[in-house]
Amino acid sequence: MFYWIYELWHSANEAGAVWADSFSFLRLFGYITVRAGMATLIAFLLTLLIGRRVIRKLISMKVGQPLRTEEEVHKLAELHGGKAGTPTMGGIMILGTMMVAVLICGRILNPFVLLVSFVTLALGVLGFLDDFQKVAKKNSAGVSGKVKLAWQGTVGLGAGLFLSLNPETANYLFYSTASGAAKVKVTDFGFPLVTFLVPLGLAAIPLFMAVLMGTSNAVNLTDGLDGLAAGVTITVALAYGVITYLAGTQPAAEYLHIFHNRSLAELSVVMLALVGACFGFLWFNCHPAKVFMGDTGSLAIGGAIGMTAICAKQEFLLIIIGFVFFMEAVSVILQVGSFKLRGKRIFKMAPIHHHFELKGWDENQVIIRFWIVSILCSLGGLALLKVI
Repeated sequence: MFYWIYELWHSANEAGAVWADSFSFLRLFGYITVRAGMATLIAFLLTLLIGRRVIRKLISMKVGQPLRTEEEVHKLAELHGGKAGTPTMGGIMILGTMMVAVLICGRILNPFVLLVSFVTLALGVLGFLDDFQKVAKKNSAGVSGKVKLAWQGTVGLGAGLFLSLNPETANYLFYSTASGAAKVKVTDFGFPLVTFLVPLGLAAIPLFMAVLMGTSNAVNLTDGLDGLAAGVTITVALAYGVITYLAGTQPAAEYLHIFHNRSLAELSVVMLALVGACFGFLWFNCHPAKVFMGDTGSLAIGGAIGMTAICAKQEFLLIIIGFVFFMEAVSVILQVGSFKLRGKRIFKMAPIHHHFELKGWDENQVIIRFWIVSILCSLGGLALLKVI
């Protein structure tokens, strides 16, 4: 909406309309940085405004988070027993305020914005269905793993095809020290510390699917302590907001030797809207949490971040910037693999944040220390942008 106002003012200014001089401040809406900042503020304030009402509604609907039994998690049930009945599905606040902020501040017809918004909402619907089944059946089972992967894979397939076949999203410029600017495709993959690219064509789509599925499930695994996933999301989304702005700005992309597509800069509005929504949600989700985001929020957030990393052609950097998410997912893979192969566990419990809880760390200690790691990794990822 704000960009449409800017275009209206710009057209009037070029036509010499008298009123345009009096409203010259409207030119600010043409700057992505201004609209991204406004998206953050709008999403944050909207979440604060509706938060208590949404929580009261969720409580009245009796959508309390089902906790795993003592037989399943042993001592963890004792540590988290007080959380029983806390309403879940709070992710609808994040999705709702984020999308409203994007509609107000973003260029919604930008293909990258459309794509990331679609993926976010599609995985949000999956998360909502999962949360609904958990509440209805009063257990922690939810949607089966096969159905989840099939849904995520289908969304990833559709997104990959859209990226590859749409001319505006399929074509990039890649700046390297050796050859200057080269026209490349979204399906061309680069690797850390080298300048050559591997053209994969449509074979890149399975990789897009893997990144999207992996990130979505990694955020879902991280969402196990009050404020943990929301806090880590803020630092990761903020970093990718910076990256997409730089990748969409030709001088910055040329200096950093990264992939450039001028439409990418608009994704910074989406990422900053997510930052604002998570700040607002954290207001209610900090320990002791009054509401949980549930899979409604975590799967959608993972989809938004994973899809943005793909669009920016910075999938490898996601391992560094999103190291906490990566660490949580890898800890589960290692735990399951070790138990199946050796009959022994590596950690006291996976995901790894529960391991530290069972080692004696207070919940707040785990959360804040993981936030610190996430902040440092996000800053480190940005510092390595030119290298990677």
